[in-house]
Amino acid sequence: MLRGVRGAITVEANDHTIVCERVIELLTAIVAENNIATEDIGAVIFSSTSDLDAAFPAEGARKMGWQEVPLFGTQEIDRANGLAGCIRVLVLWNTDLPQARIKHIYLRDAAQLRQDIKK
Repeated sequence: MLRGVRGAITVEANDHTIVCERVIELLTAIVAENNIATEDIGAVIFSSTSDLDAAFPAEGARKMGWQEVPLFGTQEIDRANGLAGCIRVLVLWNTDLPQARIKHIYLRDAAQLRQDIKK
């Protein structure tokens, strides 16, 4: 069965190294909290706000060794009052876990996006 694991993190500067580090931080937390094996990932979709253009978020995943995982990136809409410096992710994961047991991860200032989720 295919499940979606959501997450987001904010980035404090539009810097290649920092963007990659934050993606690694987010993906590491998602994998750890859900006990995800890389070979069970179907694909990963990233989005980032328009103020982040120093690196593709997928570069962070590649730095983690996710060479065989299909990765895709897109840009968030530029919305008034939106959260700046934010990278969002949707991990498509092959698992038998019910949706209610999936742990979605929102880190740093992105925690405000889903205040209903407590880590």
